[in-house]
Amino acid sequence: MTRPLLIALALLALTACRGDDAAPAAPPPPEVGVVTATAADLPLQRELSGRLSPYRSADVRARVPGVLQQRVYTEGREVKEGEVLFVIDPAPLQAALGTAQASLAQAQANLANAKAQADRARQLAPTSFISQSDVDNALAAERSAAAAVQAGRAAVDAARINLGYATVRAPISGIAGKQQVTEGALVGQGAATLLTTVDQVDPLYVNFSMSVAELERIRSAVAARGDTEAEVSVRLPDGSEHAHRGVLDFSGDVVDPATGAISMRARVPNPDRRLLPGTYVTLVATLGMQPGVFAIPHAAVLRDARGPYVLVVGGDGKVARKDVQTASSSNGNWIVTGGLAEGDQVIAAGVQKVRVDAPATAVPWQREGAPLPPAATPAPPADAPAAPEAPAQDDAAPEAPPADAQAEG
Repeated sequence: MTRPLLIALALLALTACRGDDAAPAAPPPPEVGVVTATAADLPLQRELSGRLSPYRSADVRARVPGVLQQRVYTEGREVKEGEVLFVIDPAPLQAALGTAQASLAQAQANLANAKAQADRARQLAPTSFISQSDVDNALAAERSAAAAVQAGRAAVDAARINLGYATVRAPISGIAGKQQVTEGALVGQGAATLLTTVDQVDPLYVNFSMSVAELERIRSAVAARGDTEAEVSVRLPDGSEHAHRGVLDFSGDVVDPATGAISMRARVPNPDRRLLPGTYVTLVATLGMQPGVFAIPHAAVLRDARGPYVLVVGGDGKVARKDVQTASSSNGNWIVTGGLAEGDQVIAAGVQKVRVDAPATAVPWQREGAPLPPAATPAPPADAPAAPEAPAQDDAAPEAPPADAQAEG
């Protein structure tokens, strides 16, 4: 093989190797979940922490002394007013009633004798066969015997009432609690022993605090709507909303100087017994309406030193920042009152993948386990098909994007 041929083959091999080392193609833009901002008239709501308490709560106590014989009710079950809960040994009380009845019979016999003597004294007084002193004594004895009869009747009534107290009944309708004293124990000896408690749980009270300014806003909103009561809703610890709306029932007349808040109470129906006394709940009070605002998921609203902002995917497919103003939080959304425009594609998932002015592929986003809010709808799918990213948790703060942003919470 000639030397020129060898040189040509070497150059050909070198060219092939250089072709294999060509630069790889650029990666596609990252996918982000977006919602389309849609303006709507939304209620201005205030979320407050409150605690449920019974509408009525009655201690069931032993009102007479004796040995507790029986518990009749089932602990934790609903009882009706007047239903038998406990039985105290009635034998001593029955004996006391018998003694009182015997004393009454004796007093009635004494009255009959005193009345007969007084009648004879009245007949003999005009004839001077009896002294005036004897007449007076006979009349006094009659009055004393009559008073003794009245006292005897009262003693019988008291003994009969005490015998009735041996059967302990529910003072109100509600849920009967745990038995505090077991059968065989001596109760009511020197003090009214607590046997159990009955709580009325339909309706329930929600006790909470509110600033005076917010209370005035609620009153103004109620007056503007022409209502007579301010309605509230209750959100349970699992995030679900109670099916029945309540009304403000009471407001205190003294402001706490330490907090500037006033004690409030709402009354909430509880026909299905879903709410339990002692539970901490979120009370949502409507302060009025906000026209032309946007409900944006928590995960989409970020914050840095300049304040709250969102990232949007523009018409050119690039990411842009928009500073926004927020008013309140409700149902996992921030109510955005300024900074957004109708139709903005707001990034709700994947903010950590993108930078401002960098390209991104928008795909629809939907909150996991919940429908979208009325003012934030999924964006239409992008032209380039791509599998959507796993939805973000409702209230989870997203990781900070490269622009040192943090999720507003």
